[in-house]
Amino acid sequence: MKKRRIVIASVLKPVDDTRMFEKMGVTLSDSGKYEIFIVGYPSKRVPSYLDVHFLPLKAFSRISLGRLVAPLRIQKILHQVQPDILVVNTHELLIVAILNRILFGVKVVYDVRENYYRNILYSEAFPLFLRPLVAGWVRLKEKLTSGLIHLFFLSETGYKKEMDFFGRHPIIIENKVRGPVDFTRTPEPGKTRLLFSGTLAESTGVFLAINLAKQLHILDNSIHLTIIGFCAKAATLRRVRAEMMGTDFITLVGGEQLVPHAEIIQAIAAADFGLVCYPPSRHTQNATPTKLYEYLACRLPIILQYHPAWEELCSPYQACIPLDFASVDAAGLLMKMRSRFYIHPPREVSWESEAEKLLSAIEGLTPNPSPPEERGRPARRSLGVGG
Repeated sequence: MKKRRIVIASVLKPVDDTRMFEKMGVTLSDSGKYEIFIVGYPSKRVPSYLDVHFLPLKAFSRISLGRLVAPLRIQKILHQVQPDILVVNTHELLIVAILNRILFGVKVVYDVRENYYRNILYSEAFPLFLRPLVAGWVRLKEKLTSGLIHLFFLSETGYKKEMDFFGRHPIIIENKVRGPVDFTRTPEPGKTRLLFSGTLAESTGVFLAINLAKQLHILDNSIHLTIIGFCAKAATLRRVRAEMMGTDFITLVGGEQLVPHAEIIQAIAAADFGLVCYPPSRHTQNATPTKLYEYLACRLPIILQYHPAWEELCSPYQACIPLDFASVDAAGLLMKMRSRFYIHPPREVSWESEAEKLLSAIEGLTPNPSPPEERGRPARRSLGVGG
């Protein structure tokens, strides 16, 4: 049987993004039923995997003409690939997705990874005066296109409380962890390494992490902080570097460059504690950070911003020290950091349960695929793309 083609597309996420590639792409490829094409921002290292093709866009700045025309470039790719199913995980591709449904009968999946409306309205991504306008346009676009979308995936259960444009029942596919193979934590003796990984922004708590490391280092000079991830805003990155000046115990990896996920896993292996310190905000109140699942799966002790749902996830395993990062008792925290962690191995953090839901949902979209000529479009051309 000829394999059905699935395109998983983003504008800003890299082609080796963990959800697009490691979770969805690998899961679908391993089923043996699909040929996968991943479209996204260029990455430093493009992996190789059976029946997964990586189609990176040309690099562009976050706010630029290149970003505005990226959907047109993706449309050109879609015309070449002629997929049976298109999975988009950004609002920027909704119009492109609907056009492909109307013109070519492509099945469309909207993978809602963030509440973009709230992200724009309550984070520092856009100038204050633009936020209501941009957020309103995004939500209007989601509502207008929702009736023509075949399936909605939600990366967070809490998004069902925040959004009402799904129409039919959405499928919750959480950002749980596809565990690294042969993973072993190897912290360095004589040092206490803190880790802040992921997006570097004020809204993700990077400055709270730096402040915590400084407070702890005053009392214990074995404290070291590694910050690893990508920073989208030049002003934020300048501030991060300014906050690091005069310190030899804070290391920055990435910054203006995307960091391959394998490097983040290596940083987790070398760490003693992971920091999850999102300041309380309406755009993250119902979300679970992906790194929280990663730290749990790797049995990395966590210093955690107070948040009932996150604490509930960690408490069965004695995995975290909850606190208010805005008001830290540094001496008391150092004492708690000597505690025993992970009295039980974490469960319910693995991707396997989500993989089953993904496969079932995708299979239900095209149970009996028709040949291209029966769908009123030309037969597919051979593509010069490789895994």
